[in-house]
Amino acid sequence: MRGKNDMVSGARVLAGTAVGLGAMLLFAGIAAAAERAPLPELFAEKWIDGTSADEPATQVQALDADTFVIRQSVKTNFEAPFLYLVFGRDKVLLVDTGAEGGQIRPVVDKLIDDWLTANRRNQIPLVVAHSHSHGDHVAGDGAFRNRPNTTLVGLKPAEVAAFFGAAKWPDEIVPFDLGGRVLSVIPTPGHQKAAVMFYDPRLEILLSGDTLYPGRLYVPVNFLPDNRASIDRLAKFAAGHPIRAVLGAHIEMTRAPGRDYRHEAATHPDEHRLELPSDTILELQAGLKAPLDVPDQPRIHDHFIIYPVAARED
Repeated sequence: MRGKNDMVSGARVLAGTAVGLGAMLLFAGIAAAAERAPLPELFAEKWIDGTSADEPATQVQALDADTFVIRQSVKTNFEAPFLYLVFGRDKVLLVDTGAEGGQIRPVVDKLIDDWLTANRRNQIPLVVAHSHSHGDHVAGDGAFRNRPNTTLVGLKPAEVAAFFGAAKWPDEIVPFDLGGRVLSVIPTPGHQKAAVMFYDPRLEILLSGDTLYPGRLYVPVNFLPDNRASIDRLAKFAAGHPIRAVLGAHIEMTRAPGRDYRHEAATHPDEHRLELPSDTILELQAGLKAPLDVPDQPRIHDHFIIYPVAARED
């Protein structure tokens, strides 16, 4: 799980914190730039948010004929995670398997079957990887463990690094070729030790897991140096690669700037858009330079909340 939290008031921004004038100006400049950047819009439909009595257990929206985003309903689990299915010519990548209560494999199987039919193919290998190894992203792993023609990537940093060929984990960004579609695998330990992001140059999207999304970005205080280094590395990557949208693993914010839902909320009315602009990477980088050593003292931004939590082992 990602951590505990009650709804955070926007009035607590920078409260009780000594921040130098230079840092304050930096934060203000980044925040202003982020406010000027419009939120991207990639999805035609409104995401399921728990407010409909007949809401399905999952919802799928396509970014193109080879890229699908799956949302698990908040009615099945308050985490309501997003999962990503990305096809290449030679293999298909599933990022995350959902939280407890989800029925993800039948959805994935149908999407693969439909893709095979549309492409007049008989089979395609499936690789099941993870944005990180917390329970709300790996709970569905068991359903894929004995699936034919399927590889389930391990959950420890060494296993993730070995599978993707990152010999210099976490400092090495490596390619992962799906066949005519080469993704970049970006190690981002900080929220959790095995966290990674996936960048797709075809659609110019960054799949950012729990490291950056419209919600509470939980960072164990003992992982702060790792998180800062990861976001510095990400910002350097982003400077040289076009990013149309950052797509994370949850939505925990409302459309009101800086306002989130209470922890374990059963519904998400007036939900923030899943897509974040690339500017939020720089905003997060700047925000992480503030003192964040005290657990449960969040830093509130319009589109996310940096939330330090007690030290963890993983």
